[in-house]
Amino acid sequence: MERYQKSRALLERARGSLTGGVSSPFRAKMTAPLYFQDARGPRLWDVDGNEYIDYTLSWGPLILGQRHPALVEAMRQAADRPHTYGAQHELEIEVAEKFQRAVPCAERVCFTSSGSEAVQLALRLARAATGRNLILRFEGHYHGWLDSVLISYRASLDQMGPLDHPHKVPGSKGQTPESLASVVVCDWNDLGAVERAFAEHPGQIAAVITEPVLCNSGSLMPRAGFLEGLRRVTAAHGALLIFDEVITGFRMALGGAQQYFGVTPDVATFGKAVAGGVTLSAIAGRRDVMELIMTGGVAFGGTFNGNPLSLAAANATLDELAKGDGAALRHANQMGLKLMEGVRCAARDCGIPVQVTGFGACFHIHFTELPALRNYRDTHQDNKPRLEQYLREALDEGLWLLPEGRIYVSAAHTEREVEETLGIIRRIFARLA
Repeated sequence: MERYQKSRALLERARGSLTGGVSSPFRAKMTAPLYFQDARGPRLWDVDGNEYIDYTLSWGPLILGQRHPALVEAMRQAADRPHTYGAQHELEIEVAEKFQRAVPCAERVCFTSSGSEAVQLALRLARAATGRNLILRFEGHYHGWLDSVLISYRASLDQMGPLDHPHKVPGSKGQTPESLASVVVCDWNDLGAVERAFAEHPGQIAAVITEPVLCNSGSLMPRAGFLEGLRRVTAAHGALLIFDEVITGFRMALGGAQQYFGVTPDVATFGKAVAGGVTLSAIAGRRDVMELIMTGGVAFGGTFNGNPLSLAAANATLDELAKGDGAALRHANQMGLKLMEGVRCAARDCGIPVQVTGFGACFHIHFTELPALRNYRDTHQDNKPRLEQYLREALDEGLWLLPEGRIYVSAAHTEREVEETLGIIRRIFARLA
């Protein structure tokens, strides 16, 4: 039987009813679009019965792995109670207090259903708090799919223009051109570029928004002093610093990248890992900024925001992550670091030029001749055909990977998965050499 026979049949069926969905990026990149039927811990099974080690973690949320017992039990109990009130309930306070204990900037917390919504609220708060309109963002950073922020995310080198004054590139057809007017785009990891932007737009920039680690475009780490520099420059100019911690939050450390790097933003957005795989995102930040929602005329709403089902999952997830002073995340990052070093060793042994960037629980494999990667433009030097061949062979050998080379590692991954994965990667690298 052909390995993906049932998956291909389901794809044909889906073409008559579905347009897109979470798997659509895979359909563009992979030779075999998969449909899954079961999962547990760090492993998945597709409809054809093929088994995979899961390094997508549903694009990041499954920080505890699939079907963690504490999360399953919390959801089971929550399913027996009212699913939503459209009003306040005690779990909101419990989960917010856990945020406050873990996250340095979290003087106040607000819940949303998606990271894209969380970013929109953070930007609205920044504009309301400062009375300014412009948002400074960086090339290659992803802050959601809405018009106001899907700018210069996956642009080509030709589109981006000069490095010292990058073009503002819309990310989608149908995007309103007016959305570009309220954005300033800079090269990431270049504090001088940020300082020039503030000088060129005096008194106009409401906030700087950044992924503290550029997870969405290569898992690139910030240069030493860069995040501290952003904190200093924004404070000096009366602008807010926003960390988009949708990926790094409750993954890089219990308190996110802001705890790891020791840089506290004014506002931060969270998602993915916060509820262990259930729909929930959040905004946390300074009291005076956040309370503009209650007293300052900042409009915000959503029928499913902070619903009991999602918050029950978050409550259980945050409890598990907090045990042993963050033991689960230390384990996930340790397993990831072993994978990162193992990939580097395999590449050296096979004579393949590779850069492995990021941190343990979220990293990228780049097939590149560059000795280091600093910004989004550097990732355009990656050998894309070699990456695609690696991904196809990894899929056939039982690794479920994201289509751009990103790898997520969960608390459920063990030494067994690490060794099995490195064995597969060594075999693939040997064939690629």
